[in-house]
Amino acid sequence: MTACIIGWAHTPFGKLDAETVESLVVRVAREALEHAGIEAKDVDEIVLGHFNAGFSPQDFTASLVLQANDAFRFKPATRVENACATGSAAVHQAIKTIEAKRARITLVVGVEQMTRTPGPEIGKNLLKASYLPEDGETPAGFAGVFGKIAGMYFQRHGDQSDALAMIAAKNHKNGVSNPYAQMRKDLGFEFCRAESEKNPFVAGPLKRTDCSLVSDGAAALVIADTETALKMKRAVAFRATAHAQDFLPMSKRDILKFEGCAHAWKEALKTAGADLSDLSFVETHDCFTIAELIEYEAMGLTPEGRGATAILEGWTEKDGKLPVNPSGGLKAKGHPIGATGVSMHALSAMQLCGEAGEMQLPDPELAGIFNMGGAAVANYVSVLERIK
Repeated sequence: MTACIIGWAHTPFGKLDAETVESLVVRVAREALEHAGIEAKDVDEIVLGHFNAGFSPQDFTASLVLQANDAFRFKPATRVENACATGSAAVHQAIKTIEAKRARITLVVGVEQMTRTPGPEIGKNLLKASYLPEDGETPAGFAGVFGKIAGMYFQRHGDQSDALAMIAAKNHKNGVSNPYAQMRKDLGFEFCRAESEKNPFVAGPLKRTDCSLVSDGAAALVIADTETALKMKRAVAFRATAHAQDFLPMSKRDILKFEGCAHAWKEALKTAGADLSDLSFVETHDCFTIAELIEYEAMGLTPEGRGATAILEGWTEKDGKLPVNPSGGLKAKGHPIGATGVSMHALSAMQLCGEAGEMQLPDPELAGIFNMGGAAVANYVSVLERIK
């Protein structure tokens, strides 16, 4: 336990027309410092997670964090990026700096503003997180990539339409209790299961309710070394972290196994000295419902090809044996790319500190987080535990 979360901030996710990338960054940076009870001068290093890929005209953004407070001037500030796992890449980078004893306190900010970009450009931008020589012309963009994965999974393991609809319905139901969620509406299983004018097929067997939302938003964390954290109001320790990068081309791996995800989970749980059954809940990367389904298998909740069991038998519901995405996940909360991983950590810390409001689970002790970039290419796992 070399690093702990001592404060956080989180904007609502959605279509935030009155905001800019700069205003979002400034807002969460200031709020996170206030929540942690520290001043800007106390921060030793700043890490910004910002995917962009064409979403923002301003592409050199690390120093935007300095706009939050003049005392940030001359602090080291770096932007990191690893596709949809950009937020977790920023978190893990901050932890490495603390582990190297180059900083006592770090500020991590994740941000994205996507909704100002025209629809066709959004698809093109997101496809940049795939291997363009193979997938660059995929119809329906990144949804098309996961539609292909879903179709292959159905061919190998049978039609999973009921399971996918149940995952979507679960996450939308959970999202009702999340004040930061972009969509706070319990759509129900029947709506998610049936093709309709409001829920058409988007790519392969994936319908609109199987796809995460295009979002604007930001989140921030203040992370300190353990000695410093224990002097603060709260301390949520990183009991373990793991990062496994896999091949970018899907043709070089069995894409239905999410092997990088499985490897990261195995390493993180081993480091944490824990089993999956020890976790109180998991926030996982449900960019598409098929991703959450395969992640059940990769994390070891079910055998390969049996992911549907976890949702059909209620294991991953809020009152199940392993609640998954009590926040509503990317499906309901939204998915502003650079902010997502930071958001997952902030929401998990809220749960562990009993500060999750209507989202709150009863007495959670250990949280698991999985954030991925691309189609299980960049795989990040964190295991969190409150120590103060």
